[in-house]
Amino acid sequence: ICTMIFRNILLTLTLLSSTTAFIATSHRPSLTNLHSTAEASSTEATSTSSNASDRDILVRAARGETVERTPVWLMRQAGRYMAAFRQYSDKYPFRERSETPSMAIELSLQCHRAYGMDGIIMFSDILTPLPTLGIDFDVVKGTGPVISTKVRNEEDVKNLMDAASVNFDETLPFIREILGTLSKEAEEANTSLIGFVGAPFTLAAYTVEGKSSKHCLKSKKMMMADAEGSDKGMSLFLDKLATMIGNYGCHQIECGAQVVQVFESWAHQLSPAQFEQFAKPAAQKAIRIMKEKYPNVPVIYFANGGSSYLDLQRDMGADMIAVDWSVDMARARKILGPDVPISGNIDPTILFGTKEQIEQAVRDCIDKAGGPGKHLLNLGHGVMQGTPEEAVGWLVDECKRWPIS
Repeated sequence: ICTMIFRNILLTLTLLSSTTAFIATSHRPSLTNLHSTAEASSTEATSTSSNASDRDILVRAARGETVERTPVWLMRQAGRYMAAFRQYSDKYPFRERSETPSMAIELSLQCHRAYGMDGIIMFSDILTPLPTLGIDFDVVKGTGPVISTKVRNEEDVKNLMDAASVNFDETLPFIREILGTLSKEAEEANTSLIGFVGAPFTLAAYTVEGKSSKHCLKSKKMMMADAEGSDKGMSLFLDKLATMIGNYGCHQIECGAQVVQVFESWAHQLSPAQFEQFAKPAAQKAIRIMKEKYPNVPVIYFANGGSSYLDLQRDMGADMIAVDWSVDMARARKILGPDVPISGNIDPTILFGTKEQIEQAVRDCIDKAGGPGKHLLNLGHGVMQGTPEEAVGWLVDECKRWPIS
């Protein structure tokens, strides 16, 4: 009897063991299933953190299209407010940073990695193409741009190099490598690549003055001599610069830029009459060169300090007008009219405020511009040195949320 009982116990244990093994095997995920599950989770995470439409949302907004949310990028988003940026700016001179591809690429990407703006802008300077005309410059820490080439009259302008024959791959070989690499980086990051140029008057004034100037007196004397006909140096210089700048913008597009912003950084030095007679026609020519060759690439025009003559900017030929912080966005929208796409224009000093103040400024700007998806959000000037880094993140995040939050 004991033997029979023992055999029954062994049989029961064997059956239980087989059943357990079957259950375990039938419910164990295969390596293939594990891989598929992980891949699905990864895809789901990617789709929630980035939308396919983000790739060109800035480009579409710059063309004047109504988009699914308000896109955002910031002038001087690659700047000294970032500790990572200062590791380079404290060690290397400006031109070495901007003309060494590895450094320029890294400095262009730092802010996008940190904050996820809707565009990557090449780290460079509006003065970078001046040497193509034989104009030498440097950027001195604590002083700013210093230009040693003298241009004061018609004869000086005639001694400069021919603008139409500039070969940018020969004279500025680093630009193609920088933009080419950034183009690939932008595609991988699902965002847009922004190029930029200085407007003719701004480059002319920098050159004539030789450095930053409070009153721009030498340039204004040239304009007055030009207006009375005694020396046409300013008109000739602006025309030469317009040709070079227009072609330089085209070169950037050919290297990968999807949008080009034209910076009239010294617009605050001009009266409405001076703008209309000198700066505007030259900027229009540069823009026209780009648009005739690349009609589908949007061009943005920004006249810093030019809000007093915003009405004169409606017909610049650009796809979009960026406005500075000194004009209320609703007022700017009214002046330009509903058919002129607009960008801007939060006061950069807001970034020194509280999180709530920054978020409210974002919401106010978007609403005054016509609502979400109706304009391209930016500051009304560049990010200032000393700006708290987290403040930039608050601005970008709120722009992407509004009005979803």
